[in-house]
Amino acid sequence: MQPTSSSSPHHTIVAQCESYLQAHGDNHLGVGWPNQADAQTRYGVMLDVLRTTGLQPVRILDFGCGPAHFYQYLHDQGVANRVSYTGLDISENYLQLARSKYPNVPFLALDVLHEPEALPEFDYIILNGVLTQKCTVSFDEMWVYAQQLLTTVFAKAQVGVAFNVMTKHVDWERDDLFHVPLDLLLTFLKSHLSRHVVIRHDYGLYEYTAYVYREPQR
Repeated sequence: MQPTSSSSPHHTIVAQCESYLQAHGDNHLGVGWPNQADAQTRYGVMLDVLRTTGLQPVRILDFGCGPAHFYQYLHDQGVANRVSYTGLDISENYLQLARSKYPNVPFLALDVLHEPEALPEFDYIILNGVLTQKCTVSFDEMWVYAQQLLTTVFAKAQVGVAFNVMTKHVDWERDDLFHVPLDLLLTFLKSHLSRHVVIRHDYGLYEYTAYVYREPQR
């Protein structure tokens, strides 16, 4: 069941995100994050997926990179030399902005559900904010999309992936956000991707992040 039309979940979400960019420009609001401090926290959590590496930079794909704020974060933290960064998005508006800021950085324009064979392999693939909102999409349709997407990207991650979703452990849930039961997610990951999973629910936001690795920690 692969999305094929402009009404597919990812097209709905991209359209919403592009409305943020149009309204707010190149900042945290322009990618849908309410405040800068929380956005920085998320970048740090995504970076923590990296395990101890050797002398060669690790290859990271920033899936749904937007205007490449994570790339800027890597430089701000002084770790850009540890990383061979590539960004990917299906929004031409975001990609045009990212390329204008970082003309020497590779950015891919690719819908991986339509062309999975065109996605190169990386050591790590991070999906920050890609699965946190569902806009007007139903939970069931979004869950099908999430499983398809994670299966596709994990196949191209030689070490692992990191992604965040909204938690169910809140006082109330927003209809436009993707609140995923932890047991549902873990059952899927164990059955279809890997049982080597770390759940991060410790960083103070109303979401959690999963690290999914091919191999156990040594």
